[in-house]
Amino acid sequence: MRHQEGSLYLHGSRLREATGKMTQIYRRIVRLDVRWSVLLHKVSVFREILRFIWERFLACSMRKPVRYRRLSRRSSSPAEEMEPGFDLEDPTTSGNGYETDSDLVTLKISLLGDCRIGKTSFMIKYVGDEQENRSLEMAGLNLMDKTLSFGAARIAFSIWDVGGDKRSNDQVPIACKDAVAILFMFDLTSRCTLHSVLEWYMQARKYNKTAIPILIGTKFDDFVRLPPDLQWTIVTQARAYAKIMKATLFFSSATHNINVNKIFKFITARLFNLPWSLQPNLNLGEPIIDLY
Repeated sequence: MRHQEGSLYLHGSRLREATGKMTQIYRRIVRLDVRWSVLLHKVSVFREILRFIWERFLACSMRKPVRYRRLSRRSSSPAEEMEPGFDLEDPTTSGNGYETDSDLVTLKISLLGDCRIGKTSFMIKYVGDEQENRSLEMAGLNLMDKTLSFGAARIAFSIWDVGGDKRSNDQVPIACKDAVAILFMFDLTSRCTLHSVLEWYMQARKYNKTAIPILIGTKFDDFVRLPPDLQWTIVTQARAYAKIMKATLFFSSATHNINVNKIFKFITARLFNLPWSLQPNLNLGEPIIDLY
């Protein structure tokens, strides 16, 4: 009997000892859990602070707000005023010798669309190889500038190319803010990129409801190699999407410089009511221009 009582006492003692150790381990785990939660919270707050500072930096990097005004022309002769076109020239080759920014009008343009659809190639084709070397690249965002002359004024296009992957979504608000035009781009040979356009459009309109929307189909040189019935289907869908977005539709090719310069000329004419008449083109097999 005494032997049994001793065994029970020893067993209970070991049980209490084991229970005590388990309690200590549990308390340590709880304390570690709390410390880890606090650390994660601090990291999250720090990250938000850095993001806020970075967005403020980008917002302040713009040279100056857009000044909407009528641009003057080199000549005031009646014949030139009635011309249907206008010329935008690069001041580096026109020899105007501008020394101040008093005549500078800055226009911010945003490029949105999926990955690998030709946004960067389109932008490089417009700004030129020299400006590409001066571009500013950061996570999910690529910035390039191009300055042109028009009469007694200069126009500086500040082009913000947003990457099409998920990590780039955080750059959409800062890229769209204060933009005068947003180019929604898709690959003419990839219908899934066209289907993504409406999502990009809805996201952009959260942060900018006044920018001129333009729908651009890239890689037209590859598109014309597709079967005619597939071309017709893509043209029909693209025109329907452009109508929903209230956007003008352009088919373009950076490789062959099709409609690249014309798109920026269209933006300038629309902003400043310049006397330029853009002709639509709805012929299958040709670069589409569908005006809104």
